[in-house]
Amino acid sequence: MPGPPESEDVAIDGPAGRLEALYECPQEAAPRASVVVCHPHPQYGGTLRNKVVHTLARAFVRQDCAALRFNFRGVGKSEGAWDEGQGEQADAEAAVEWLRRRLPGIPLWLAGFSFGAAIAIRVAASAEPAGLVTVAPAVRRFAAGLESQPDCPWLVVQGDADELVDVAETIDWVNGLAPGPELVVMPGVDHFFHGRLVQLRATVSAFLGDYLPPPP
Repeated sequence: MPGPPESEDVAIDGPAGRLEALYECPQEAAPRASVVVCHPHPQYGGTLRNKVVHTLARAFVRQDCAALRFNFRGVGKSEGAWDEGQGEQADAEAAVEWLRRRLPGIPLWLAGFSFGAAIAIRVAASAEPAGLVTVAPAVRRFAAGLESQPDCPWLVVQGDADELVDVAETIDWVNGLAPGPELVVMPGVDHFFHGRLVQLRATVSAFLGDYLPPPP
C-alpha cells in the first residue's frame, strides 16, 4: 500500500485572478501521468474538498499519478465571481496549462464530478487529454451540443438513483455518441455516492489500469 501523497497548496494565475489549488503527487515514484480534477457546482457548495473529487484524485495518486484539484473562481480563496460556466471552463484550461508546465512530457488526464464533469468534457475538446473520467456529468445543462467529442479513453460513472442527474438522460446521451465513452451505471447509488466512494474509486482505478502508461 503506497504511503500518503505529498501535498502542496499552490496558486494558479487564472483569467479572473488567482485560483486556489492543491497539488498532490506520489512520494515513492515519479508520476506516470497527471490529472486535473474539476469540482461540482460552485453555487451549490462545490469545492476542491468535495468527497467525490477527493476520491477521484486519490484514485490517480494511488496509481502513481500527480493530481491537481482547484477551486473555480469565487470559491474559497479563488478570486473572481461565478460566470455561468464559461469563465469556469477558462479556469480549468488555466489549471491544465499550469500542470503541463509543472510536469512536461507526461500524459495529462482530465476528471470531474457533476458540473465539474461537464466542464472537463468541454475542456477536453481542445486540451486533447490522454484520458477523461467523468462522474455524474451534468451534460444537459453545461455540455450539451458539443461539436466534437473527446478523442481519448473516456469513462462515465453514473448512479441509477441519482436525484440530480437523470440516469436515463445520461444513457441516452452516451448512446448518441460514436464511438462514445465507457459507461458504468452503479445500482442504488445517489448523486453524491454516499457510502459507495470505495466502489467508485475501485471502478476508476480499474479503468486507469487499462490505459495508464506502465510505471517507469
